[in-house]
Amino acid sequence: MTFLGIDLGTSEIKALLIDDYGSIITSTGAPLSVSRPQPLYSEQKPEDWWQATLIAVDAIKKSHPQQLSQTRGIGLSGQMHGATLLDANDQPLRPAILWNDTRSFKECEDLVAKEPNTLNITGNLAMPGFTAPKLLWVAHNEPEIFAKVDSVLLPKDYLRLQLCGEKFSEMSDAAGTLWLDVAKRDWSDAMLAACGLSRKHMPKLVEGSESTGQLRTELVSRWKMQHPVIIAGGAGDNAASAIGIGAIAPGSGFVSLGTSGVVFVVNDRFLPNPKRAVHAFCHALPQRWHQMSVMLSAASCLRWVTLLLGAKNEAELLAEVEHLDIKAREQAPIFLPYLSGERTPHNDPSAQGVFWGLNHNTTRAELTYSVIEGVAFGLADGVAALRDAGTSIKKLALVGGGSRSAYWSQLIADLLGITLQTYTGSQTGAALGAARLAQLACGSNESVVCTTPPDDCTFVPNSSTDTFLTERYGRFVKLYQSVAPLWIH
Repeated sequence: MTFLGIDLGTSEIKALLIDDYGSIITSTGAPLSVSRPQPLYSEQKPEDWWQATLIAVDAIKKSHPQQLSQTRGIGLSGQMHGATLLDANDQPLRPAILWNDTRSFKECEDLVAKEPNTLNITGNLAMPGFTAPKLLWVAHNEPEIFAKVDSVLLPKDYLRLQLCGEKFSEMSDAAGTLWLDVAKRDWSDAMLAACGLSRKHMPKLVEGSESTGQLRTELVSRWKMQHPVIIAGGAGDNAASAIGIGAIAPGSGFVSLGTSGVVFVVNDRFLPNPKRAVHAFCHALPQRWHQMSVMLSAASCLRWVTLLLGAKNEAELLAEVEHLDIKAREQAPIFLPYLSGERTPHNDPSAQGVFWGLNHNTTRAELTYSVIEGVAFGLADGVAALRDAGTSIKKLALVGGGSRSAYWSQLIADLLGITLQTYTGSQTGAALGAARLAQLACGSNESVVCTTPPDDCTFVPNSSTDTFLTERYGRFVKLYQSVAPLWIH
């Protein structure tokens, strides 16, 4: 038997195939692009997601036809919060509004005004990134489209519709809509009504390890599957990444250095801290929740500065950074990494990126150091917010593209004061977690499937850097407080 994980990211669709021992057979991807037609906007066409999915799975069929033919289950993971609006014929009414779209700030205020109990129901602040304010924005600005909305799906659940013809979502992804009563793991009629919606607009809810239907006959034929194929509930991207590294027990979790930056910790109960913009969501497995701090720009900041400076790639710049002495790092500018606004702990969609302390002698290596340090400071803000909610953190996994840099990984460990562990194959993250959820939906045991991958590198905090980083972090905090009133709203 084999199991297929499909992860719908912001920049690509990834498809990954594992055997019944959990070993990765192969993985492939197909790129996606983001449309930004106006400032604050971020959109993608749902049809592009599906075409990229076909390309990715077709590639596995071409390279590993026999193994793919033995697929018994498909699990789905995806970028959270995206508003995919469908008409009565299940056709998209407009491009999907993505997680990092911040146009609906005013609608967040409107939502809380309409439902003053929002915090108690959802356990989360109303933020532009969530799905519910996006629907209010459509109602206010595109009423002719809103009038035609028959159903609202999250991105990965649109793929499910194409795969099996069913409209389902699962708890971890649904928790990021602001329509879920997160403690009860059920849609909230009050939150839906505040957006002019009802349960009839919503998909049915399952746990991530449950079945939601079977693969369409025409796709079974296209991919030469030899058995009926179950489609699992799946998970939002971060919950799926947690499943992929075995973070299923309370206290386990990870730091993700991807496009965004995430600190994720598993809980055995619902522990909200909305005042610090902490996300409190359901995990992808029954009777578990998680807390999450989210910064909207992390490794994407490094990519940005690489393009800005005309470097060949990120590795070239990081190699230059590693040769900086302590004096150069002390003189480097302070960087606010808010290239797309910010969530935890500021909930400030108007926040912007800032270099403070430039002079004629500032080098590109110092600028790059400032960027990776600024991202680490943003993660430190998130950890502080989680600890304010009573969460104890001693060790976390480190995942995402940024974790390939040992220098950056050590810098983050030093600043957070937390041991960070990378794992072999952890870059497969969400796609592996999705495939594991497919295994569970096909009847496998959680303790057997959701294991921790082999250790790769361990980054233990270096106390000798405490004074240097603490002083610069203090300036980072004060800089945000000083310039925030100057943002252009």
